[in-house]
Amino acid sequence: MPAEFIWNVRVYYEDTDAGGIVYYANYLKFFERARTEWLRSMQLEQHVLLQEHDILFVVKSVSSDYHAPAKLDDVLKLTLSIEKMGRASIQFLQQAWCGERLLNTARVKIACVSSDLRPCSMPAPVIETIRNTTNIVSPD
Repeated sequence: MPAEFIWNVRVYYEDTDAGGIVYYANYLKFFERARTEWLRSMQLEQHVLLQEHDILFVVKSVSSDYHAPAKLDDVLKLTLSIEKMGRASIQFLQQAWCGERLLNTARVKIACVSSDLRPCSMPAPVIETIRNTTNIVSPD
């Protein structure tokens, strides 16, 4: 499936270990930023979702495969696509690339919860916005 969303990020000194290689856990931060910017690109800012719909998106699970290292000052292309969307969750395929070199592949499942952290369905306007912006026909 082609990437639905692309976000670029530069590797800073703070992202690396003593050897100048991106610390493994920082890929999760990069992917979080890409998901946040993906939401923002659809005018679904997280603070607005909380205020207007009383919902939050939280990470339920992550699996990550490391293919090659990123280094200080690299510009990474982060890609995001939806693999599966339900009424209360979305599973993403996210990848980090440096040029033509695949660095990391992650599958991230997020869940929709209310402000009291109880699972809930995504509101119809949110589902509709995501559906109209991606290749998703309908939630599972």
